[in-house]
Parts: sequence; structure tokens; C-alpha cells
Amino acid sequence: MRRTKALCFLFWSLVLFVIQPAGERASACTLIVASGRATASGRPLLWKNRDASNVLNKLMYFNGKKYNFIGLINSTDASGQEIWGGLNEKGLAIVNSQADDLAFSQKKFDGADNGLLMKMALGECATIDEVEKLLQREKGRHDLAANFGVIDALGGAVFFETSSEYYTRFDTADKKVAPFGYLVRTNFAYTSPDYLEGGGFIRAERMSHLAEMAQATGQLDVRFILQQAARDLNNEKLHSYPLAVNLPEDPARPLYINTNDTINRNSSVAAIAFSGAPSPARADLATMWVILGQPITSVAIPVWPYAGQVPAAASAPGQETCQLNAHSRQLVRYLYPDKRGRMPQYLNVTRLRTYGGEGLLTKILRIEDQVLDRTAAQLAFWEKEKEPAEKVARFQAEIVDFVWQSLLLEFSDLK
Repeated sequence: MRRTKALCFLFWSLVLFVIQPAGERASACTLIVASGRATASGRPLLWKNRDASNVLNKLMYFNGKKYNFIGLINSTDASGQEIWGGLNEKGLAIVNSQADDLAFSQKKFDGADNGLLMKMALGECATIDEVEKLLQREKGRHDLAANFGVIDALGGAVFFETSSEYYTRFDTADKKVAPFGYLVRTNFAYTSPDYLEGGGFIRAERMSHLAEMAQATGQLDVRFILQQAARDLNNEKLHSYPLAVNLPEDPARPLYINTNDTINRNSSVAAIAFSGAPSPARADLATMWVILGQPITSVAIPVWPYAGQVPAAASAPGQETCQLNAHSRQLVRYLYPDKRGRMPQYLNVTRLRTYGGEGLLTKILRIEDQVLDRTAAQLAFWEKEKEPAEKVARFQAEIVDFVWQSLLLEFSDLK
């Protein structure tokens, strides 16, 4: 039933639209931060769909300056100099989106140190207030242009709109700032002198509508974020309602849609979502969910800094990419087969909906439903009785191995 609802939400939101010029940088991302008063679990929630020109991603475990953490990195970044979202052992999670208008306002800055700042925060900070102190300390020292989303084990959930010279805190605890307990950001900042220089306005509006519907119905949780928001393929500016499109009868004339302005974009390379800890004393329960590839092409896996390691299929030595990411890239090539001109922006919907007779996403979500259910049951057990780190490591390894073997079985004919 869950899988059917998720697929209906995704497929019936597909829309046809005409060719449009690329309007955003490849570093575009979509974020949400939500407090416990907005989420189904009563705990803070943080999410990022990562859009980037570097399509290869993997996880790395870090021994930080004060705290250990897991970070999402570019696979070519062998030593993990920058991270693009992560969670530390104290239950602090951080993500970012490029705020193009903050970069434009400074002319000489473009956010080149955004990833470095997040790595510093995870290694040094246990709370949101400590992240703010870090921003105060590092003011003027780095090239920053970002919306930083942060949650902690105290239940905090905020955005910091941050340039190299200043930052502004937007707190979901403030009902004037976040009347419904959550905030959405893409690639513009409300504090910018000229936010029209930013980007991601279509995605921001779409995600705001999705979050509003989810929160109103008590569904704003990790499952909703991963299976509906992160994989959303609707552009509301071209059609004011989700359009059900009949697939062409002639297989030689497949249906394509442009995904340049959808939340799941042609340039989406990963998704990360974080479910906050119930308290600082149980920071070990804070969970990082990762899709290592374009969201419609891979399965979310859970990891915990408390485990002291990341699973083999989600990591790789040197500049190699991980197995899960490499498999996702195979599916991306299958779904975006036309490389002429701007056609790489166009998703082959016929392939998405008919692969293997039941559709590619049906296969993906069938695996992921099992992962979500097994993990929820395990977290419920851990909440009653804290397990040794080695048992947590064993569980996450078993889950990732299940995902990897399931993907190989479901997509055995793809090369």
C-alpha cells in the first residue's frame, strides 16, 4: 500500500513541457529543516537533494577535531577535504545549498569554502549554538555563500543564511519565522540585497507545497521525504495540476520530460535526510539516510556515526566511487539516453515506468520499503536498550548488503 501510494504520487505528478534554457547552476540543491512540532515523529528532520556537476559521491567516516562524523563527499576527493552534508556522534547534522545571490552580492566570492565550513562544524560542534559561534569566529576568513541547515540532539532546527561577511539565523522554534515548524530553501537567500540573482524558485515553491500537504496530514517524516519529495518530478509552473500522461503506444516514440526545474533533477547526484536524536543522552539514535545517486535511481540506506564506520558498498578507497553510486550511474544513463545538445536534461518516462514490466521505481521502492521497515523496528529496539557500537555497525552493513544484492538481482540486465 505504501509503495502504491508513493508511486501514484510520483507518476501522476509527471508533466510534459517544452524545451527551456538551463536557468540554474549545477550546484543547485533543495533543502528542508523541520522542528519536532512539524514532524510525525516529534523529532527534528533535515534533508538535502544534492545537485552538482560532480556526479560521483560516496560516504567517508572522519575522526574530527572533537567529534567523529560521517560525511557525503565527492568520490574524487580522496582525503575528504570537503563534505556536502553529514552527521556527527553528538547528533548534530548539517547540509547546505548554494545561495547564488549572496555570492553575486559580494562579486568576488562564490561559496568555494561551503564544504570546508561544514566539515569544521561536524568536527567541532555539538549544538546549533556552537555552530553559530563557529560562524562568528570564522567571519571573513572563508569564501561562503550558502543556506546551512542544521539540527541537533537538543531538538533545534535552523537555517543560517551565510555569506563571507555576515549570517542570519532562521529558527523553526520562532513561530513568526516558521509558523508551521519547518522552512524550505533552494538557491536564494531572503537576506540577500538582490535575491533575484539567486535560483531555484520553482523548486522552492513546489517543495513548500509538498511540505504543507505532508505536515497537514501528519506525514512529514523520513519516508515522505525520501520516497516523495526527493523523487518528485513535477514542475508546477508549466501545469497547475499533476497531469497523468498516457504513454505512447509506439515504443519508438517514448515520452520525455525536462527535469531541469524539478526537485529530482537531471543534475541530482545524491539525497541525504536526517532524523534527529530524542535527546543528547541518546545521540546514537540520530540517523543519516543516504541515496548515493539520483534519487529515482537508487535506494536509501541508513548509517550511524556511533557505528564507527561506513559500509563497504557506500565507500571506496582513493578517488574511486562506491558500488551503490556506480550502479546508480548505470540507471541514469539508461533513463537519460539522448546525449544531443540539451537532451541530457530530458528523462525518458517510458523507460522509467515500463522497465522490467512493472517500472524502475516500483523495483526501487520495493527494496526501500523493506529497508525503512527493518530500520524502524531496529531503532525502536535500540531506543529501549542501547546496543554496542559493533552491533550497530553489523546491522548497517547487513542492510547495505541487502540493498546491494537486491539491486543486482532486480537490474541484472543493465550494463
